[in-house]
Amino acid sequence: MTRKKSPKSVDPADKDKIRRVPMREFSRSLPMSLLRAREAVMRHFRPSLRDHGLTEQQWRILRALASVDTIEVTELARVAFLLGPSLSRILRDLEARHLIERRVAKADLRRGMVSISARGLKLIEAVAPTSEAIYAAMTRRYGAHKLADLQDMLAALENSLSELRVEGNSQANRG
Repeated sequence: MTRKKSPKSVDPADKDKIRRVPMREFSRSLPMSLLRAREAVMRHFRPSLRDHGLTEQQWRILRALASVDTIEVTELARVAFLLGPSLSRILRDLEARHLIERRVAKADLRRGMVSISARGLKLIEAVAPTSEAIYAAMTRRYGAHKLADLQDMLAALENSLSELRVEGNSQANRG
């Protein structure tokens, strides 16, 4: 009588076959490389943001708002790479802290407009020296030329990929 192998016991010779998939190595996938690089960068900024009572997403919104007078909420979601429900919650929190100001557009009452408040600008000014010191340290470590090249390459990648059709995502296909 032959014994069947239990599903948990795998012949070592078959182990490599099971783990192989017709894809590039996980650690060499572009999304994982970008996530690891993002994490390597953000781990330096998080302590300062925490010290100022900010999350990464809140900081992203304040930084985006600091570069414009006023912006429509849907456009803010796009430039800050946040989903609408997340943005709504974050805007509520920032408004409660008097870091932003919200109003409706006079021309279309359905459109929400957002701007940074004077208090929000003061917070940006308080975080800026530490943020710039972190950037300076990263630039010294990695190299100003390499960092500029990296940012250029990432922008070129983003532009190139924005022209590709995204399968299965009708929203991403709208241009």
